[in-house]
Amino acid sequence: MQPATSPESHDVVVIGGGGSGLSVAGLLSSAGIGAVVLERSAVGASWRSRYERLHLHTHRLLSTYPGLRPARSRGAWIARDGMVEYLEAYVAHHGLDVRTGVEAGRVDRHGEIWRVASTAGEFIARHVVIATGYNHRPRRPDWPGARSFSGELIHGSEYRNYAPYVDRDVLVVGSGNTGAEIAQDLAEHGARRVRISIRKPPHIVPRNIGPLPITALTIAIWRLPSWLTDPMIALTQRLLIGNLSRHGLPAPAEGAFARHGRDADYIPLLDVGFVRELKRGRIEVVAAVARIDGARVHLSDGTVIEPQAMIAATGYERALEPLVGHLGVLGANGAPLPRRPAEVAPDAAGLHFVGFLNDFNGAIWAHSWEARRVARAIVRDERRRVAEAA
Repeated sequence: MQPATSPESHDVVVIGGGGSGLSVAGLLSSAGIGAVVLERSAVGASWRSRYERLHLHTHRLLSTYPGLRPARSRGAWIARDGMVEYLEAYVAHHGLDVRTGVEAGRVDRHGEIWRVASTAGEFIARHVVIATGYNHRPRRPDWPGARSFSGELIHGSEYRNYAPYVDRDVLVVGSGNTGAEIAQDLAEHGARRVRISIRKPPHIVPRNIGPLPITALTIAIWRLPSWLTDPMIALTQRLLIGNLSRHGLPAPAEGAFARHGRDADYIPLLDVGFVRELKRGRIEVVAAVARIDGARVHLSDGTVIEPQAMIAATGYERALEPLVGHLGVLGANGAPLPRRPAEVAPDAAGLHFVGFLNDFNGAIWAHSWEARRVARAIVRDERRRVAEAA
């Protein structure tokens, strides 16, 4: 990080120019509190870098950041480029101060003030909001022998479209929404063979039931106990998806909400065509990858296959340690601890996290809720400070 001759002072520094960070800044702007947003790349960078066919899995009406609805012309399920344009419009609508091309570094507290190192110098503020998101750094698998693979091996974040894989044998690794959609994209557009490596069968539900988005159902029931909600999800899968056992995907032994309660990063697979291609035999389910030996990929069930390309849809890391790892506010998995930072570490007053929930009801819905909570806390603290100074 390059030192500045003098720090730049603001009421609030927001680190991350995705929807979560912009939401907090927008809410603060509406309350008359200034915030500067530091973004290492461009507004909506995580959307810009995703595969071309990507659409929201949540309906437009449930995918609204505070203060501005997406245009109806974007359709019910907003496309990747439409989300980028929406976020750019959000910045303009709220008149936000977004510094693109500025990468934040270590965050430290000095007395009542936070200091944020960055590639554009130091920023100081009474409040810092960390909004870099849970899809920050690709998690690359450490399979034994991975470096020896003689074919093409990429992370799912590097996949753009099917074109390079026409008439090729491809193995997709990962049973999340990204892995399923990449496998579907390949199967629909001419890959010679598409296999998907799944370690643990996911819960699969339709993205919508007629005109009703499935997330409207989960929003209605998510506060209920898992012993009541899990049978609802299982019934939905059985009636609308069917029994996929003969296609290599038996029903999960654990309920969807119960699994999410144990693993907060887990969400069901929202089907937008994957099941159709699976039932048609265009996608084959295989066991987890155990090791790689040149062209040979050894699976956990003893099978050996020789794909020409592998796409590892193996998720992301939050990568918060360089920013706040020294403050005692992260759990063993690198995620922010569930309690507010000030409740965890005495020196963390004025530090906030938003955008790290992977929620059944959709990321935008969850992150908007978080942004409102964080913005209310900042507004409350700032008004108390002004009142005490009067």
